[in-house]
Amino acid sequence: LVERAVRLHRSYDNVISLASVLGGSRSAADSERERALALLHECAQLPGYDEPEALSLTAQFLLQLNRLDDARAVIARLQTRYPDQMLTHYLVAILAAGDSEWLRAEREIRAAGRLGLDPGTVESFLDAGVRSHAQMWHYARGTGWTVGLWALGLLVLCGLGYLLSGLTLRQIEKSDATAAIAPGEHRLRRFYRHILNVAGIYYYISLPIVVVLVIAVAVAVVVGIYSLGFIAIKLILIFGIGAVVTIVSLVRSLFVRVKATDPGRAVTRAEAAGLWLLAEEVARAVDTRPVDEIRLTVGTDLCVYERGSWRDKLRNRAKRILVVGTGGLDGFKQDDFRAVLAHEYGHFSHRDTAGGDIALRVRHDMFKFYLAMAEAGQATWSNLAVHFLRFYYFIFRRISHGASRLQEVLADRVAAQLYGAPAFEGGLRHVIRQSLEFEARAHREIDDAIKVKRPLQNFYDPSLPGGADVEKAFAEALARPTTADDTHPAPQDRFRLVARIPSPPRPVSAALVWDLFADRAAIVAEMLATVEKNIQPHRTRAALRS
Repeated sequence: LVERAVRLHRSYDNVISLASVLGGSRSAADSERERALALLHECAQLPGYDEPEALSLTAQFLLQLNRLDDARAVIARLQTRYPDQMLTHYLVAILAAGDSEWLRAEREIRAAGRLGLDPGTVESFLDAGVRSHAQMWHYARGTGWTVGLWALGLLVLCGLGYLLSGLTLRQIEKSDATAAIAPGEHRLRRFYRHILNVAGIYYYISLPIVVVLVIAVAVAVVVGIYSLGFIAIKLILIFGIGAVVTIVSLVRSLFVRVKATDPGRAVTRAEAAGLWLLAEEVARAVDTRPVDEIRLTVGTDLCVYERGSWRDKLRNRAKRILVVGTGGLDGFKQDDFRAVLAHEYGHFSHRDTAGGDIALRVRHDMFKFYLAMAEAGQATWSNLAVHFLRFYYFIFRRISHGASRLQEVLADRVAAQLYGAPAFEGGLRHVIRQSLEFEARAHREIDDAIKVKRPLQNFYDPSLPGGADVEKAFAEALARPTTADDTHPAPQDRFRLVARIPSPPRPVSAALVWDLFADRAAIVAEMLATVEKNIQPHRTRAALRS
């Protein structure tokens, strides 16, 4: 009938109807579609020519004939001239699906639906695999954006670490050394505190992303192996088990808490009444609350910390603790000790020990995560989580150590203002030298005692030589420059900075710190017994090996 209509009257409506009938049937032969295309070409010369309709049919027939380049050209013409037509979006969706551009295909078919395409046709098109593939790309794109922004955040934190470190050095050099805390230093401290909290929270935000990346790497390896045409069972198991162990280790690092223990043992007032009085005297000089507990250790420790909840610390109600190492007391002058103790009280006065709970927890959780993977044999180059931990620890160290160096300089300033730069320098020199000498003596004596199976001799005796290497190590420690990895500025920089501070007039005393204790011999014997108990497992292992 359509053929007859065309013979009777070769109008646009009749010709395009014939083209539609010839090419529109699913069972149409290629020759019929070619004839339909010729008729559509003819339509362009006929009165009443409807270009969008003719171009749409042309594009459909070209797609059915698999003449994709010609179809693209026609569809591009439709997009240029009739971008808001329903058929334009429909044809673009078909072409995009054929090119595996799933997101574009989904977007275009839904646009066609909004412009009047039958909902059943839209759903059939989506159910033919477009929806599922598009969803996968949505997830992949969302994951990609998330990972990209996350990586950008890591770079920003890294840049802030370097920036703050440089700002700290410049601020310290130009600040008024006679002031307790200059305004610029106060602002820098506050900014450091915020950045440290952000960096700590960012670590926990990063963990789900690391989990996704670990799983993605394992899946990518498995898919890659299959695509090569063979099945490497061992390699698949390595990556699969590695991913599971990494995730389990991560969860354990968050929920397995390690109970904190205090170092050494508490010192009573009866044992060291003079030490307690000196600690209280220095606290009054610094104008801060004195320590609540003094603890004695076997080594050369000299530090302070607070014990209590974060609320107690913020309210300045936490228990203040001073740690004193027995190995560092020989030859320590009380004048120099006061200056060093004033430095430690400076940390209390500046509230350095009140914060940092987030930073401390992050550092502990990173170590637990890494140790758990190491114990399971998963701390390898192929484990993405290991590389994340190394990089994040590098970033966190840059930020936290920069903050720590600023705190140390400000605490040095407190000590020098109250007791003079010479006393502080003398105290710091003593701490450095005694640490080197005592550790050299202790290590040599412990090794010899284990090897020859004899009791420990008194390595707290200062008359025993530390060895020739001690002098070299001491000179190197005093001369080394400050690095970005230091928690404390180098000694030469600390001496230089406090040298600008006028020293207050104070009487010079030759009294030693050991004079503040009631019975030095009893304490030394107790510390030796503690070390002997600690090395007993090493003695047992040495005996078994022999």
